[in-house]
Amino acid sequence: MSGIDTIQWARRLKVRHLECFLILQESGTLSEAAMRMHMTQSAMSHWLTDLEAMTGVKLVTRGRRIELTSAGHALRRLAVRVLGDVARTQEELESIAEGAAPSIHVGSVTAGIADIVPRAIASFQALRPDVSVRITEGGLAALLDGLEKRELDLIVGSLDTRAYGPGLSHEVLFEDSMAVITGLRHPLARKKKVYWADLFSYPWIMPPPGTLMRARLDAALLDRGGAGIRPRVETGSVITVESLLRQTDYVAVWSGSLAEHLGALGVVHVLPLGDWFGPVGVVARNSERQPEMTQFLSCMRELARDLRASPGS
Repeated sequence: MSGIDTIQWARRLKVRHLECFLILQESGTLSEAAMRMHMTQSAMSHWLTDLEAMTGVKLVTRGRRIELTSAGHALRRLAVRVLGDVARTQEELESIAEGAAPSIHVGSVTAGIADIVPRAIASFQALRPDVSVRITEGGLAALLDGLEKRELDLIVGSLDTRAYGPGLSHEVLFEDSMAVITGLRHPLARKKKVYWADLFSYPWIMPPPGTLMRARLDAALLDRGGAGIRPRVETGSVITVESLLRQTDYVAVWSGSLAEHLGALGVVHVLPLGDWFGPVGVVARNSERQPEMTQFLSCMRELARDLRASPGS
């Protein structure tokens, strides 16, 4: 025998076990978990003992609050993956029963993908008009959580060390830069030469703390004598930044690819202060990919090649 046949506890494991274990982990106490599962605390304790006996390892440390052991974290990851796949499969079955089109769900980090993702969707749907594409935008941490839970098929955006996690594969599409942008009527937009020191007297719109772009900006300011600058506004919203720049003399920092796109549309002015930012790419699970996702990735690669080959890229 091979595979799951050799793992006796896995053959006895039910989806209900995984659901209950996640509820226990989220609740933090046996009493709270028992209440949410409509069980007595004693029954909940017996259920946990049985689950540990089934797996052959200690899953939690009991105290005022339940703490997962290393084995417990491993089982939690299994629960997240399995329950995510079950939920996604249920959605697919319902869609098939209703005659709905197949779909892929893409998570998008704003930096670097305002142009390439919409173009990839258009290119992909020219080949596969029968497939719908759902886009969710957010920070990398939230999107990686969605990827782990099987809520997303892949993520496009700026890559940092979190994209190199276990069970994930990543692919770099292109190297992005960091750009400083202003409104079209900003005093600096009329200057042929602009230096970093010229920016320090204006109020700043900065990316949110904890983002890769913010870390790069903080490092750039430190190197150029602007360490004491504090943001007037912190946001990752393209619409908010664009609207504020039209109305004020603020300056903002964004990815070079997004700034170039907005500049070409005549929405913002891009100052000639480019600085290296980092790679933009795709993150997906290592597990088998559906054909639609493979085709979408092919469209992304083709557009990335064009971007790298274009002047000024």
